Amino acid sequence: MAEQQASPSGPDLTAGIALSDLVNGRLVGHVGDEEVLVVQSGTDLFAVGAYCTHYHGPLADGVVSGAIVHCPWHHACFDLRSGEALRAPALSPVDCWNVEVRDSHLYVREKRAQPAPSLAPKTLAPKTLAPKTSLPGRIVIIGGGAAGFAAAEMLRRRGFDGAITMLSQDAAAPVDRPNLSKDYLAGGAPEDWVPLRPDSFYAESGIELHLNTEVVGIDVKTREVATAAGKKFAYDRLLLATGAEAIRLPIPGAEAPHVHTLRTLADCRAIIDNAKNARRAVVIGASFIGLEVAAALRARGIDIHVVAPEARPMERVLGAQMGDFVRALHEEHGVVFTCRIRSPPSTTGMQRSKAAERWTLTLWSWAWACGRVWRQPSAPGSPSIAA
Repeated sequence: MAEQQASPSGPDLTAGIALSDLVNGRLVGHVGDEEVLVVQSGTDLFAVGAYCTHYHGPLADGVVSGAIVHCPWHHACFDLRSGEALRAPALSPVDCWNVEVRDSHLYVREKRAQPAPSLAPKTLAPKTLAPKTSLPGRIVIIGGGAAGFAAAEMLRRRGFDGAITMLSQDAAAPVDRPNLSKDYLAGGAPEDWVPLRPDSFYAESGIELHLNTEVVGIDVKTREVATAAGKKFAYDRLLLATGAEAIRLPIPGAEAPHVHTLRTLADCRAIIDNAKNARRAVVIGASFIGLEVAAALRARGIDIHVVAPEARPMERVLGAQMGDFVRALHEEHGVVFTCRIRSPPSTTGMQRSKAAERWTLTLWSWAWACGRVWRQPSAPGSPSIAA
């Protein structure tokens, strides 16, 4: 997410602050142009970067537990002693500064160098499976999203030196999916912001990443994963991190080239490509992703119409009052809403007609974005699991 550039707030921490200035054991000041959070936990004092490295959440508003601070937005955790990101969705550490206490005053001194993470396995991965009584020799992760990536990265960071294999149906290496409906879709972020790590990361970390790979079966007796291409991957431990997939409308015309769902980087690229010449778009769904898509495409100057089954956007999650507020906020920016729509008339589908125009956008310039449903391995057509 693009960060807002502003002058740093609070006192100059290099000039010192009285310990009595700390409110609830914390205070935000600055060192040069960088905002720094000072935290007192018990008798310990820490100085760290004031914002979460995930989406810039203010750590001063988070919960401090011992030497750990929790981001109030998405619950990432950081070690106040080292700055290490202890829990996803944050992957990068926050900066740390040395502190000095003198005469009941605290002074923030030099920034500490962050040790380079050692993610490469210490030894070559074993060629045979480890015995059941030992640590796993091979871990297979099904899924190429942020959860699967965070698991693989943390395994290496914690010293696991066995084989790690990631099987992803996507065409691109793991990306920051939320950005696909936010800044990147709006045109405010370059594409090199989207990957969670550079392509070189995987080889350097000894992570075997297989893209465009569809898993069709799991044999728990032989401990093997089968793919649509006929290849099998043996494992000691298996992690299912498939995430969610977009819901597709079961109506005529839903597979037309101007009808889109949003999950992958390829999906987002296709929407951006269509948006270059589009004048109008309709978004089906008024929850988080749908409204983010609406705001992003509106930022591109496209007329947006949101269609949803509920009475007001976000009502099921945030309640009626906040739903009205969210709707009004979007309407101030020119978004049009049609709510309480359970389904379009069966005669319309996605074809252009006078009867359909209030429900659908049938010109080539209209784009559709739908919600998501969790992937369920037991659903028809999904991977089978052999017992």
